[in-house]
Amino acid sequence: MALTEDIIALARQYGRYGYRRVTALLRDAGWHVNRKRVERIWRREGLKVPQKQPKRGRLWLNDGSCIRLRPEYPGHVWSYDFVEGRTHDGRKFRILSIIDEASRECLALPVARRLRSEDVLAALAELFVTRGPPAHIRSDNGPEFIATAVQQWLAKIGVKTLYITPGSPWENGYCESFNGSMRDELLNGEIFYTLAEARILIEAWRRHYNPAS
Repeated sequence: MALTEDIIALARQYGRYGYRRVTALLRDAGWHVNRKRVERIWRREGLKVPQKQPKRGRLWLNDGSCIRLRPEYPGHVWSYDFVEGRTHDGRKFRILSIIDEASRECLALPVARRLRSEDVLAALAELFVTRGPPAHIRSDNGPEFIATAVQQWLAKIGVKTLYITPGSPWENGYCESFNGSMRDELLNGEIFYTLAEARILIEAWRRHYNPAS
């Protein structure tokens, strides 16, 4: 924990440094740590050297530092992403995982053969009614998330979008971790004979996964 805090502090102080130069600074400060370990923490915490001209809701804070926007309270930052599964007949289905980053609660797991931007809107609308909208929502640059209709609707409600850098899934680490757990604990070991059965079992797993309130 102390090492992670020092890495974050150095990343804030030296905004243009990457993990290699931060590793050298840590060693100068007395840490006996190798570069690979620093790189793992760096990726896990979503740190990176910022671009000179951040574009379209990147993860940088207003001061231009390279620390991604971190959740401070439930409802501050949600994140969402897709994961794929199959029924027994080999047909694919998609799951939209929606996570509250602060509480780590999975808010919803809609399941369908196809999930388009309008389905994303429907899932969010239902959650906004019951939970209220978050301040920010984080995602990759998939067409369902960057669709004009989705961006305009979120902007109208006052939800700010945070799009991760293409090819950097670790920047959406909460969803990546959750989807990995769902695949390991459920999707890889369960046989879904129908889509309806998949919906029931996936929802049951979601309720089991969520931390006790």
